[in-house]
Amino acid sequence: MWSGQPQPDEGHLPPLEAVSVSWKSVDSCKGCRESPGDQVEASAEEETPGEEGPAAAQARLDVSRLRSSSMEIREKGSEFLKEELHKAQKELKLKDEECERLSKVREQLERELEELTASLFEEAHKMVREANMKQAASEKQLKEARGKIDMLQAEVTALKTLVITSTPASPNRELHPQLLSPTKAVPRKGHLRHKSTSSALCPVVCPAAGHILTPDKEGKEVDTTLFAEFQAWRESPALDKNSPFLERVYREDVGPCLDFTTQELSALVRAAVEDNTLTIEPVAPQTPPTVKVAAVEYGSTNTCALSGLARACRHRIRLGDSESHYYISPSSRARITAVCNFFTYIRYIQQGLVRQDAEPMFWEITRLRKEMSLAKLGFFPQEA
Repeated sequence: MWSGQPQPDEGHLPPLEAVSVSWKSVDSCKGCRESPGDQVEASAEEETPGEEGPAAAQARLDVSRLRSSSMEIREKGSEFLKEELHKAQKELKLKDEECERLSKVREQLERELEELTASLFEEAHKMVREANMKQAASEKQLKEARGKIDMLQAEVTALKTLVITSTPASPNRELHPQLLSPTKAVPRKGHLRHKSTSSALCPVVCPAAGHILTPDKEGKEVDTTLFAEFQAWRESPALDKNSPFLERVYREDVGPCLDFTTQELSALVRAAVEDNTLTIEPVAPQTPPTVKVAAVEYGSTNTCALSGLARACRHRIRLGDSESHYYISPSSRARITAVCNFFTYIRYIQQGLVRQDAEPMFWEITRLRKEMSLAKLGFFPQEA
């Protein structure tokens, strides 16, 4: 039957008058659904409230799950990075400790190397010092040995000079006073004694006859100036012509005694006497004409090479290692011998072989100077 109002169960919507709706509540609910986070979902629910509601809920659930999983991933990544950073820091610390240990080992090795190098250098310097000391000692011994050799050579040369100037056939009476016999001495030809009234106070000396007055019979007085010069030279004896003592002897005795007519040969003789390289030899018998003589001879047995005078020459001189010989007269030989005796004595003083006080040494030098003066004046021992 058809009634005035349709029933709701028949599928028809009720009329608007029959549904009482509160507009205020609807507006308030609508405002709640349009919150900032769910506007899209609310609009979807409004359009299809019956069919799309579960899908939106599922989407929201998936979004929340994604958010939670991303947070978990972030947290796990942060923890992993923190663990890796901590591990790297720990390894870096271990490496730093290892580097520090290796640096200490290197410093120790360098220190040991420096100490070893220093000890090696010190040992090397010590060995060098010892070698230098040994070398200095050897050089000193060699110098002393050479000094002894030179001293012995000087003694041999002096002995040779004595042998040459005094032979058994013709002894030098000045060097051998014991051969003198004053009571039996006879003046030789050409050299006569001249008596004078002052002979008692100052006995006459006759070198030609070989008379030498003994010191106790001879009046002597020391010249203070000469003695002071000799003492100054004796403190540091040397064959230096610049010393006042030797300069005076050269000027007053040596120079005039060796000043011969042949000036060039005189200079060579003087240099050889100073260097102790002069040799005086007796003249050997004449060489047969068939034998050739290698040495070069100057002058002859009848002419003196130094004075140029015609004299009987029984000796000849040789300068150094030269093979040249020069014939000399007895007067020239006496002058050269007197100078050689003086130089031999002062060399003995220089080498420390004369162990006497200053005054006896001074008087011996004065005697040798006297011989040079007499030889220069032409007095010489006449050979037998």
